[in-house]
Amino acid sequence: MKRSTILIRAHFLLMGAFFPTIASAAAVVPGASSDHPTVVELFQSQGCSSCPPANANINAIADRPDILALSFAVTYWDQLGWKDTFGSPRWTARQWDYANQAGRGEVATPQVIVNGGPTIVGSDRHQLDALIAQAGAPRGGPELIVESGILKLGAAPRAKSSIVWLVRYDPRVRNVPIRAGENGGRTLPHRDIVRELTKLGSWNGAAATFRVPPPDEQGLASAILVQQGTGGPITAARRI
Repeated sequence: MKRSTILIRAHFLLMGAFFPTIASAAAVVPGASSDHPTVVELFQSQGCSSCPPANANINAIADRPDILALSFAVTYWDQLGWKDTFGSPRWTARQWDYANQAGRGEVATPQVIVNGGPTIVGSDRHQLDALIAQAGAPRGGPELIVESGILKLGAAPRAKSSIVWLVRYDPRVRNVPIRAGENGGRTLPHRDIVRELTKLGSWNGAAATFRVPPPDEQGLASAILVQQGTGGPITAARRI
């Protein structure tokens, strides 16, 4: 299992080498704003010794208004000595959706996916900043407005059929003592840990409305994602 995991990690490290390592001030992301943030998803596990650097990079950009950083705790490391305290099979399935969409036959941690498309390991901060700047804000989706618990999607007649997701995440710093496994003895800080991902419905380019349900857990922040199918590009995003 460990040898296989090492090989998978090497595969993603080689993939990451195709993205230039560009020193960049954490500056302007083209087209991104608090109303139209770039979506940066991290797939990680507390049982993965390679994850803390990528996790730290996501933590460092979590407060930027032009970026929606989301951390998904996967479960396939749970059998190696430590069960992730935030892990869910649903987050593992989401990572597999991305892998299947891109024709990859495996998943690995850490992995960063930007706007549902380009992917890197995420441990190199300069590489991460460069990919975010290259991706810019999500494009091609509807205008998103939320008023009195109602989500309104504008019309975009040429848009592809998409899923409308409600994502809820914990914006606080959660320091977790790891008592076993590869990171045993460390305390790992987490931010923007995803706790809920709810499909509100489908959008086919016509103006539409959806009711936004209340959260199952208090203290969570919320955002809307419009995504072309499972594992496809994210074309619109907004915090609510």
